[in-house]
Amino acid sequence: MSWSENGETCSARWHSEGGTPPPKRVVVADDRITADAAYRLACEGTALLWRGDFQNARQLLQAMARRLDRKPRKATATTAAAAEAFHLYRQSQSQRARTLGMLLLPFDDDYRVPLRRAPDVSQACVEAYGAAAGPLVASLRELLGLIGAHEWRKKGVEIPALGERIHPHYGVFAPVRGEYVDLVAAAPLPAGCAQAFDIGTGTGVLAAVLAQRGIAHVVATDQDPRALACATENIERLGLAAQVEVVAADMFPPGRASLVVCNPPWVPARAGSPLERAVYDPDSRMLTGFIRGLAAHLEPGGEGWLVLSDLAEHLGLRSRTELLAAFDAAGLRVVGRMDAKPTHPRATDATDPLHAARAAELTSLWRLGAR
Repeated sequence: MSWSENGETCSARWHSEGGTPPPKRVVVADDRITADAAYRLACEGTALLWRGDFQNARQLLQAMARRLDRKPRKATATTAAAAEAFHLYRQSQSQRARTLGMLLLPFDDDYRVPLRRAPDVSQACVEAYGAAAGPLVASLRELLGLIGAHEWRKKGVEIPALGERIHPHYGVFAPVRGEYVDLVAAAPLPAGCAQAFDIGTGTGVLAAVLAQRGIAHVVATDQDPRALACATENIERLGLAAQVEVVAADMFPPGRASLVVCNPPWVPARAGSPLERAVYDPDSRMLTGFIRGLAAHLEPGGEGWLVLSDLAEHLGLRSRTELLAAFDAAGLRVVGRMDAKPTHPRATDATDPLHAARAAELTSLWRLGAR
């Protein structure tokens, strides 16, 4: 990206984890700019390269967010069809991210932020971006996400079903919604289950639960390098490396297992960031791939456990009829189903534009067998 500063044309490498293109218009800003002026420029598509105090930049970002959040919603679930409300919500979230992403920070070649009162963010950047490769510019909003991910990675997430903590890496979905983990911990194992596959393992939490339940060999697959590194680290920390094998694979590993578990993205929509890929999946590609390939990877009498929220059904993005038809077309039968009610804060937030769908949501563990 390029900009003009002190009468000279300057340039630096642009970095965006979400793939946002570099801004075409950039102005240099510091502590003298007002929140109203910054907000107006950002809404117009002009980025602000910050040269002032780091903590003041954080306060400015918060002030810009407050101005965004004061804007009236165009529609809610009570005034629009569920699918329309969802698409409007996603559109507003995208616009919000784009506007707040216009406040930019410079980084030196060692990930140091050369601003007053700037914290040391080098470790958080290395964990997310890898080894430093020269100066760059990125958004303050993205940096705050890196810092938050770094703290999650250090502290970990308490998993009651494990009695241990799982430490998520940047870009790998943290298992903060415990109902799906609890379902896998409680479902009855197939008789004589000695081997299991965990498809799309992420942090490795479900593979760890299966190993703790006594399954001798668990193969945990993923195709995301960050997820593979995260799962490997968690499995080793939990002392389960002798039971759990982490493998780079697109969906299934070779062979068959008595149990094949998958918790795919729940909502058929485009992901706007690496982290959102755990929730949003265009055309339900992973869900469809799991259903179609499951029977060929089950041992006789084995089961596939599909852990899936029905939020997409309540949003009008997928029907229960379509899901059951997909099972039937893949030669699968439903052996049983266990349901859990989500307990996350949004499920009870009446101000959420998707409140009606979230309040009705159930997470289900579908026990599937080959016909």
